[in-house]
Amino acid sequence: MTWIRTIPSDAAEGELRDFIQRQRALYPAEYATPAFSSGPGGGIVESHSLIPSALFHAFATFGALMEPSLPLSRQQHEMIATTVSSINRCHY
Repeated sequence: MTWIRTIPSDAAEGELRDFIQRQRALYPAEYATPAFSSGPGGGIVESHSLIPSALFHAFATFGALMEPSLPLSRQQHEMIATTVSSINRCHY
């Protein structure tokens, strides 16, 4: 759980809502359903909600790296992301 004020995605308005929607559009369809619920204020995206442009750029980067037209397969992209998260000891 984050220890800062956050804005839940379902309560986002204006620029924040726009950035969240644009960032989500870049991700594979499977990412639309969370693997688990982190509870109120616990989501990594929500932890960036007070700076909408940072939220968009931070998470749009991953969306761009998962672009299907790149030479790596989806499986290779996922393996790289999983390995990096494991090395960084991320639980997501």
